[in-house]
Amino acid sequence: MIRPLIPADAEELTALLVANREATAGYSPDLPDSFFTCDGQRTRIESTDHLYAILDDASLAGTIALSNLARGPFQSASVGYWVDAGRQGRGLATEALSALVELAFATLGLHRLEAATLPDNVASQRVLEKNRFTFIGMAPRYLHIAGAWRDHLVFQRTVED
Repeated sequence: MIRPLIPADAEELTALLVANREATAGYSPDLPDSFFTCDGQRTRIESTDHLYAILDDASLAGTIALSNLARGPFQSASVGYWVDAGRQGRGLATEALSALVELAFATLGLHRLEAATLPDNVASQRVLEKNRFTFIGMAPRYLHIAGAWRDHLVFQRTVED
């Protein structure tokens, strides 16, 4: 369901990102044009430790990542994901998040995962709820999206959940 992205994925990932750029613009952070290039994706893949492909059979259908990984007494990370607009509603994000949760807790030894969604992103909230993430609060002006600082709903899951 998921696997680490490798530099050879840059071309397929770039094509998918470009095809979904308009569909994801209202939900994704503001990104420079260089992000939507093969070189930009190759650099991102090479410099990001926990960036995974979401697979639909053998083809790339989106990405899921751990970021802000903190060790020590916190043992926590943030989760972010997206799926190709034409493949949404088929459970790919739910299955990918389930696999990432397993990896984060069983392999990486994390204690807590956090994810945030825009208040109107009900589909993403459902993905989190299906994976036993619980709502913990509203984060005002959390992320810069579509030219404005946007509020987000914050969810978490701990290894005990």
